[in-house]
Amino acid sequence: MRASTFRPDPGSPVPAGWKAMDEFAAGIDANRLPPTDALIGQIWTLRRSDGVDTELRFRTADLVDWTRGAESGSDWYQAIESAAGVYFLDQTFAARPYYSEVHLVHLPSARTIRVSSTIAEQPIPAMPRVTQEFHPGTVDPGDGRTPSGEVPGPTRDLIGWRAVYRYSPNHLYEHLYLSSERYCWQCLIGEQRGHGDVDLATTWKLAPDHYVFTFREFLIPVAATWLYNLDAMRSTGKFFGLGQDGSVRNAPGGAHIAELGRVSYPDGAQPV
Repeated sequence: MRASTFRPDPGSPVPAGWKAMDEFAAGIDANRLPPTDALIGQIWTLRRSDGVDTELRFRTADLVDWTRGAESGSDWYQAIESAAGVYFLDQTFAARPYYSEVHLVHLPSARTIRVSSTIAEQPIPAMPRVTQEFHPGTVDPGDGRTPSGEVPGPTRDLIGWRAVYRYSPNHLYEHLYLSSERYCWQCLIGEQRGHGDVDLATTWKLAPDHYVFTFREFLIPVAATWLYNLDAMRSTGKFFGLGQDGSVRNAPGGAHIAELGRVSYPDGAQPV
Protein backbone atom coordinates (compact mmCIF):
# COMPACT_ATOMS: atom_id res chain seq x y z
CA MET A 1 0.00 0.00 0.00
CA ARG A 2 1.32 3.44 -0.89
CA ALA A 3 0.01 6.43 1.05
CA SER A 4 -0.15 9.67 -0.90
CA THR A 5 0.84 13.04 0.50
CA PHE A 6 -1.88 14.93 2.34
CA ARG A 7 -1.30 18.14 0.35
CA PRO A 8 -4.72 19.02 -1.07
CA ASP A 9 -5.86 19.59 -4.63
CA PRO A 10 -7.03 23.08 -5.61
CA GLY A 11 -10.40 23.72 -3.99
CA SER A 12 -9.62 21.59 -0.92
CA PRO A 13 -11.09 22.88 2.37
CA VAL A 14 -7.63 22.86 3.98
CA PRO A 15 -6.86 26.52 4.75
CA ALA A 16 -3.81 28.17 3.24
CA GLY A 17 -0.86 28.00 5.62
CA TRP A 18 -2.22 25.04 7.56
CA LYS A 19 0.64 23.13 9.20
CA ALA A 20 1.55 19.53 8.48
CA MET A 21 2.10 17.06 11.27
CA ASP A 22 5.89 17.20 11.08
CA GLU A 23 5.77 21.00 11.22
CA PHE A 24 3.69 21.40 14.39
CA ALA A 25 5.02 18.26 16.16
CA ALA A 26 8.71 19.20 16.09
CA GLY A 27 9.74 19.63 19.73
CA ILE A 28 6.29 18.86 21.11
CA ASP A 29 7.78 16.13 23.31
CA ALA A 30 9.95 18.48 25.44
CA ASN A 31 7.71 17.98 28.49
CA ARG A 32 7.14 14.28 27.90
CA LEU A 33 8.04 11.79 30.60
CA PRO A 34 11.13 9.71 29.70
CA PRO A 35 10.87 6.12 28.45
CA THR A 36 11.54 3.29 30.86
CA ASP A 37 13.60 0.15 30.40
CA ALA A 38 11.99 -1.54 33.41
CA LEU A 39 10.12 -4.03 31.22
CA ILE A 40 13.25 -5.70 29.80
CA GLY A 41 13.02 -9.45 30.39
CA GLN A 42 9.35 -9.39 31.36
CA ILE A 43 6.62 -11.39 29.60
CA TRP A 44 3.13 -9.94 29.51
CA THR A 45 -0.07 -11.58 28.28
CA LEU A 46 -2.69 -9.11 27.10
CA ARG A 47 -6.23 -10.46 26.81
CA ARG A 48 -8.71 -8.39 24.84
CA SER A 49 -12.43 -8.47 25.54
CA ASP A 50 -13.06 -10.03 22.11
CA GLY A 51 -10.98 -13.09 23.03
CA VAL A 52 -7.77 -12.11 21.22
CA ASP A 53 -4.62 -12.76 23.27
CA THR A 54 -1.22 -11.17 22.68
CA GLU A 55 2.01 -12.23 24.34
CA LEU A 56 4.73 -9.59 24.65
CA ARG A 57 8.32 -10.57 25.46
CA PHE A 58 10.33 -7.41 26.09
CA ARG A 59 13.80 -8.12 24.71
CA THR A 60 15.43 -4.68 24.99
CA ALA A 61 14.37 -1.14 25.87
CA ASP A 62 12.87 -0.70 22.39
CA LEU A 63 12.42 -4.20 20.89
CA VAL A 64 9.57 -6.54 21.79
CA ASP A 65 8.82 -10.05 20.51
CA TRP A 66 5.09 -10.54 20.12
CA THR A 67 2.73 -13.40 19.35
CA ARG A 68 -0.97 -13.06 18.52
CA GLY A 69 -2.63 -16.24 17.35
CA ALA A 70 -0.72 -17.52 14.31
CA GLU A 71 1.04 -14.17 13.87
CA SER A 72 4.33 -13.17 15.46
CA GLY A 73 7.15 -10.71 15.02
CA SER A 74 9.82 -8.54 16.61
CA ASP A 75 9.11 -4.82 16.43
CA TRP A 76 9.78 -1.43 18.00
CA TYR A 77 8.05 -0.38 21.17
CA GLN A 78 8.35 2.37 23.74
CA ALA A 79 7.07 2.26 27.33
CA ILE A 80 6.36 5.31 29.48
CA GLU A 81 5.41 4.86 33.15
CA SER A 82 3.03 7.76 33.79
CA ALA A 83 2.39 6.72 37.41
CA ALA A 84 3.38 3.75 39.54
CA GLY A 85 2.36 0.68 37.53
CA VAL A 86 0.53 2.72 34.85
CA TYR A 87 2.03 2.46 31.36
CA PHE A 88 1.69 4.05 27.94
CA LEU A 89 2.96 1.25 25.67
CA ASP A 90 3.43 2.31 22.05
CA GLN A 91 4.07 -0.18 19.23
CA THR A 92 4.72 0.12 15.49
CA PHE A 93 5.10 -2.75 13.03
CA ALA A 94 7.63 -2.95 10.20
CA ALA A 95 5.33 -5.16 8.12
CA ARG A 96 2.35 -2.79 8.64
CA PRO A 97 3.69 0.76 8.48
CA TYR A 98 0.23 2.38 8.26
CA TYR A 99 -0.93 0.74 11.47
CA SER A 100 0.07 1.24 15.11
CA GLU A 101 -1.12 0.16 18.55
CA VAL A 102 -1.05 1.73 21.99
CA HIS A 103 -1.80 -0.30 25.09
CA LEU A 104 -2.72 1.70 28.17
CA VAL A 105 -1.92 -0.58 31.09
CA HIS A 106 -2.99 -0.21 34.73
CA LEU A 107 -1.08 -2.96 36.53
CA PRO A 108 -2.68 -2.39 39.98
CA SER A 109 -6.07 -3.46 38.58
CA ALA A 110 -4.67 -5.59 35.70
CA ARG A 111 -6.91 -3.61 33.33
CA THR A 112 -5.95 -2.37 29.86
CA ILE A 113 -7.23 -0.41 26.87
CA ARG A 114 -5.90 -1.07 23.38
CA VAL A 115 -6.14 1.76 20.83
CA SER A 116 -5.25 0.86 17.24
CA SER A 117 -4.76 3.56 14.58
CA THR A 118 -4.89 2.95 10.83
CA ILE A 119 -4.03 5.36 8.00
CA ALA A 120 -6.28 4.84 4.98
CA GLU A 121 -4.58 4.37 1.61
CA GLN A 122 -6.47 7.34 0.17
CA PRO A 123 -8.34 10.30 1.67
CA ILE A 124 -11.91 9.64 2.81
CA PRO A 125 -14.37 12.40 1.82
CA ALA A 126 -15.63 14.34 4.87
CA MET A 127 -13.99 11.86 7.27
CA PRO A 128 -10.64 11.66 9.06
CA ARG A 129 -8.09 9.65 7.09
CA VAL A 130 -6.76 8.02 10.26
CA THR A 131 -9.28 5.81 12.06
CA GLN A 132 -9.09 4.29 15.53
CA GLU A 133 -10.50 1.23 17.29
CA PHE A 134 -10.81 0.58 21.02
CA HIS A 135 -10.79 -2.63 23.05
CA PRO A 136 -10.79 -3.09 26.83
CA GLY A 137 -8.79 -5.98 28.19
CA THR A 138 -6.65 -7.38 30.96
CA VAL A 139 -2.95 -7.94 31.55
CA ASP A 140 -1.09 -10.77 33.21
CA PRO A 141 2.49 -9.63 33.84
CA GLY A 142 3.53 -13.15 34.75
CA ASP A 143 2.12 -13.49 38.25
CA GLY A 144 -1.38 -14.70 37.38
CA ARG A 145 -3.04 -11.71 39.04
CA THR A 146 -6.83 -11.36 39.00
CA PRO A 147 -8.32 -8.21 37.40
CA SER A 148 -10.17 -5.90 39.77
CA GLY A 149 -12.18 -2.70 39.61
CA GLU A 150 -14.33 -1.44 36.76
CA VAL A 151 -13.86 -2.59 33.18
CA PRO A 152 -12.47 0.37 31.19
CA GLY A 153 -14.93 2.00 28.83
CA PRO A 154 -16.18 5.24 27.31
CA THR A 155 -16.73 8.09 29.76
CA ARG A 156 -18.39 11.50 29.82
CA ASP A 157 -16.20 12.73 32.69
CA LEU A 158 -14.30 15.30 30.60
CA ILE A 159 -17.33 16.90 28.89
CA GLY A 160 -17.35 20.62 29.61
CA TRP A 161 -13.78 20.63 30.94
CA ARG A 162 -11.39 23.30 29.68
CA ALA A 163 -7.60 23.13 30.08
CA VAL A 164 -4.31 24.25 28.56
CA TYR A 165 -1.48 21.88 27.65
CA ARG A 166 2.15 23.01 27.83
CA TYR A 167 4.12 20.62 25.61
CA SER A 168 7.23 22.80 25.49
CA PRO A 169 8.17 26.48 25.83
CA ASN A 170 7.09 26.78 22.20
CA HIS A 171 3.92 24.66 22.28
CA LEU A 172 0.83 25.72 24.25
CA TYR A 173 -2.67 24.48 23.31
CA GLU A 174 -6.13 24.92 24.74
CA HIS A 175 -8.71 22.11 24.75
CA LEU A 176 -12.44 22.27 25.36
CA TYR A 177 -14.19 18.89 25.56
CA LEU A 178 -17.52 19.50 23.85
CA SER A 179 -19.27 16.13 23.87
CA SER A 180 -18.71 12.37 23.82
CA GLU A 181 -17.77 12.69 20.14
CA ARG A 182 -15.95 16.01 19.62
CA TYR A 183 -13.48 18.42 21.17
CA CYS A 184 -12.27 21.91 20.26
CA TRP A 185 -8.64 23.01 20.22
CA GLN A 186 -6.69 26.16 19.52
CA CYS A 187 -2.97 26.92 19.50
CA LEU A 188 -1.94 29.76 21.83
CA ILE A 189 1.84 29.47 21.29
CA GLY A 190 3.61 27.61 18.50
CA GLU A 191 3.70 26.90 14.78
CA GLN A 192 -0.09 26.66 14.70
CA ARG A 193 -0.74 29.90 16.62
CA GLY A 194 -4.15 31.23 15.61
CA HIS A 195 -5.23 27.87 14.20
CA GLY A 196 -7.97 25.80 15.77
CA ASP A 197 -10.66 23.29 14.87
CA VAL A 198 -13.30 20.88 16.14
CA ASP A 199 -12.34 17.25 15.59
CA LEU A 200 -13.67 13.78 16.34
CA ALA A 201 -12.63 12.56 19.78
CA THR A 202 -13.08 9.56 22.06
CA THR A 203 -12.46 9.41 25.82
CA TRP A 204 -12.21 6.24 27.90
CA LYS A 205 -11.60 5.85 31.62
CA LEU A 206 -8.77 3.48 32.48
CA ALA A 207 -8.87 3.93 36.27
CA PRO A 208 -9.64 6.73 38.76
CA ASP A 209 -7.90 9.91 37.54
CA HIS A 210 -6.43 8.06 34.53
CA TYR A 211 -8.10 8.78 31.20
CA VAL A 212 -7.36 7.82 27.60
CA PHE A 213 -8.16 10.66 25.22
CA THR A 214 -7.89 10.31 21.44
CA PHE A 215 -8.68 12.51 18.47
CA ARG A 216 -8.81 12.22 14.69
CA GLU A 217 -8.29 15.35 12.60
CA PHE A 218 -10.33 16.20 9.50
CA LEU A 219 -7.97 18.62 7.75
CA ILE A 220 -4.75 16.60 7.83
CA PRO A 221 -4.11 12.84 8.14
CA VAL A 222 -3.26 12.52 11.83
CA ALA A 223 -4.71 10.93 14.94
CA ALA A 224 -3.45 11.12 18.50
CA THR A 225 -3.61 8.90 21.57
CA TRP A 226 -3.04 10.37 25.04
CA LEU A 227 -2.93 9.03 28.58
CA TYR A 228 -4.00 11.67 31.09
CA ASN A 229 -2.77 11.33 34.67
CA LEU A 230 -4.93 13.88 36.44
CA ASP A 231 -3.29 13.16 39.79
CA ALA A 232 -0.06 14.63 38.43
CA MET A 233 -1.74 16.79 35.73
CA ARG A 234 0.45 15.30 33.02
CA SER A 235 -0.32 13.90 29.57
CA THR A 236 1.71 11.28 27.69
CA GLY A 237 0.99 10.39 24.11
CA LYS A 238 1.74 10.43 20.43
CA PHE A 239 0.60 11.58 17.00
CA PHE A 240 0.31 9.02 14.19
CA GLY A 241 -0.21 10.04 10.57
CA LEU A 242 1.45 11.38 7.44
CA GLY A 243 4.04 14.12 7.14
CA GLN A 244 4.03 16.74 4.42
CA ASP A 245 5.97 14.39 2.08
CA GLY A 246 3.46 11.57 2.57
CA SER A 247 5.70 9.45 4.80
CA VAL A 248 4.36 7.81 7.96
CA ARG A 249 5.20 9.66 11.18
CA ASN A 250 4.93 8.39 14.75
CA ALA A 251 5.66 11.51 16.81
CA PRO A 252 5.87 11.51 20.63
CA GLY A 253 4.31 14.21 22.80
CA GLY A 254 3.65 15.08 26.40
CA ALA A 255 2.45 18.05 28.40
CA HIS A 256 1.84 19.67 31.75
CA ILE A 257 -1.90 20.31 32.17
CA ALA A 258 -3.43 23.42 33.75
CA GLU A 259 -7.20 23.50 34.34
CA LEU A 260 -9.13 26.57 33.19
CA GLY A 261 -12.57 25.57 34.40
CA ARG A 262 -15.66 23.58 33.52
CA VAL A 263 -18.89 24.36 31.72
CA SER A 264 -22.11 23.20 33.41
CA TYR A 265 -25.06 22.36 31.19
CA PRO A 266 -28.69 22.76 32.30
CA ASP A 267 -30.87 19.72 32.81
CA GLY A 268 -32.31 18.48 29.56
CA ALA A 269 -29.61 20.15 27.46
CA GLN A 270 -26.71 17.72 27.80
CA PRO A 271 -24.34 17.19 24.84
CA VAL A 272 -24.42 13.84 23.06
